[in-house]
Amino acid sequence: MIDVFAYPDITFPKGFLWGASTAGAQVEGDNKSFYDYPDTAPKTSGIGAMAYQFPGKACNSFEMYREDIKLLKDMNLSLYRLSIEWSRIEPEKGAYDEAAVSRYLDMLSELKQAGIKVCLTLHHFSHPVWFHKQGHFNTLDNLRDWEAYLEYIVPKVAQYVDFWIVLNELNLPFVYTLPQRLNLLRYHALGYHIVKKYSDKPASSAHSYSPKVPLRGKHDKLDALVADYVDYTVNEFFFHAIRTGEITAPLMDGDYLPDLKNSCDFWALNTYCRHMINGRKQQYMTPHYTATRFKPLPVNTPMDEVHPDIMIDMLMRTDDKPCLITENGIPTDRDDVRITQISAMLQAINQAMALGADVWGYSHWSLMDNWEWGDYSQTFGLVSVNFETFERTIKKSGHFYGDIAAANGLSADILKKHL
Repeated sequence: MIDVFAYPDITFPKGFLWGASTAGAQVEGDNKSFYDYPDTAPKTSGIGAMAYQFPGKACNSFEMYREDIKLLKDMNLSLYRLSIEWSRIEPEKGAYDEAAVSRYLDMLSELKQAGIKVCLTLHHFSHPVWFHKQGHFNTLDNLRDWEAYLEYIVPKVAQYVDFWIVLNELNLPFVYTLPQRLNLLRYHALGYHIVKKYSDKPASSAHSYSPKVPLRGKHDKLDALVADYVDYTVNEFFFHAIRTGEITAPLMDGDYLPDLKNSCDFWALNTYCRHMINGRKQQYMTPHYTATRFKPLPVNTPMDEVHPDIMIDMLMRTDDKPCLITENGIPTDRDDVRITQISAMLQAINQAMALGADVWGYSHWSLMDNWEWGDYSQTFGLVSVNFETFERTIKKSGHFYGDIAAANGLSADILKKHL
């Protein structure tokens, strides 16, 4: 394990944002999205590939959002990344739920009154059943429904939003096929320009970044070739599209969309782990090196190492725009591991900033333990939740992170207090 007590004390620039992130489908409860019904939900859970468990009440945050805002305040946080759920707002095509909209407006207003900046995600994987059944992102024919929804909701919430996320992780291969990812670039561009029509606040779409590492090293031609291919179809296609307006992928006809070029005002970046690539396997993802792995986590996940190099790799690759870290965390029930992970990642961010990266802030995933796309076994939260009573309890790692936010930096004294 990394010796965090060997780290130097670090501080961050004045105004650096300390935040936590959630997604509506994972915390709100009773969303009635396609994840909530047997005929449209996946058959297995997300990262853990366990039998699928429906979200149900999740953390009951649609009813208890004031308690969640209090948690943010108690941890001295200045930023909250959350999503509003299309399935609540437009449960039937063309029919909008004004009561749901009113509750979201109250939620956003409460955050502003609490002095917490809002990073609002417009689509975080989940959407209405009717949209899913008519092909969702498999077709560009649904752009008109996406446009109608955004034209309805964006002007209503715009006054409360400080940072916009149009789509979450449109590049994620565990969720979207390559053709869907290329389609989603067009959905992103349309969403970006609708947002800018009603708001002068910075907008982006969140990118899930994991370095693709050849298992046998860069000198193994096959592993390196497959790693480069995977990197292009997962990472570079997105960065290239935003920088140039070109929609490209290996062995596919390219296209050019003028509205796509420069349609991110900043890079919104989510990162968790490296991906080891074995070019000699059809299922090319392989476990991390034995030498770098710590004691296996309680669930089957590729996040079984603390490897802060990923943060520097990501921030140096994206140093052409300002960045906001919109997700970073680890699914563990050991708070010493979470404290170590946070410490290591903040050290890496601080060093990347010294090397020239313009980082606006860091938002930890997640505010609280929640439903993780098919089960409740993966505990990422700074706060634990009793899923019967919905009582929230700040963990030691949450108090640790809160002290960092209050000090705007990480010191040996803070580490000694919590480890």
